[in-house]
Parts: sequence; structure tokens; C-alpha cells
Amino acid sequence: MPDNCLFCKIIRGEIPASKLYEDDEVLAFRDIAPQAPVHFLVIPKKHLSGPSAVSIEDEQLVGKLMRIGSEIAAKEGVPHFRVVFNNGSQAGQTVFHLHMHILGGRHMAWPPG
Repeated sequence: MPDNCLFCKIIRGEIPASKLYEDDEVLAFRDIAPQAPVHFLVIPKKHLSGPSAVSIEDEQLVGKLMRIGSEIAAKEGVPHFRVVFNNGSQAGQTVFHLHMHILGGRHMAWPPG
């Protein structure tokens, strides 16, 4: 794991997070700047810089992110939610460690703006 990656530091316990789920492969925690009443992130513990870095060997792990995110959303009482992966700075990615946003608890307009 890169020493300077914010999410790797959270995984290592160097930075606190409001954890919702953790196992050997995945960590989920609340976003520190929520954009909806429910907003959390689901990340792999394996450092991948973003969606474009996902390889064939990572397909099962990325599927697990989706499953865990859906399970947490249900536990949070949010049956309808938006899933967002940003890829690159022009798409809004600010932390270059693969992460899935789950946003819910309010109406989501389209396009997102």
C-alpha cells in the first residue's frame, strides 16, 4: 500500500474513520463530507488507483464491493440509492484509490449536474 494514499492510511488505522463494515478485503465507512443523508464509501483493501486499474483478477473483488454496499444500504434503511465510481480528476476523483460511493436518503436528480 502506498504510504501517501489517504485510504491506505485509513485501512492501516493511521487515520480514523466511521467504519460500517470491515473484513480482510473490504472496508466501508461514512463519507466525511456527505452529499446525501446517507453517504458512505466502500473500498478494497488492495490498492487500486481507480476503475481503470481494475484487472481480470480484481473482478470478484469489485463485485464484492457492490454486494457489501447494497447490504449496508439496506441496513441503513435506504432501498433506493446511487452508486458512483469516479475515474480520474476530470471525473471528480480526488483520492486515487478505487472507491465506490453509495448515496441515498433523498431524491437523486438526473443528470447529476
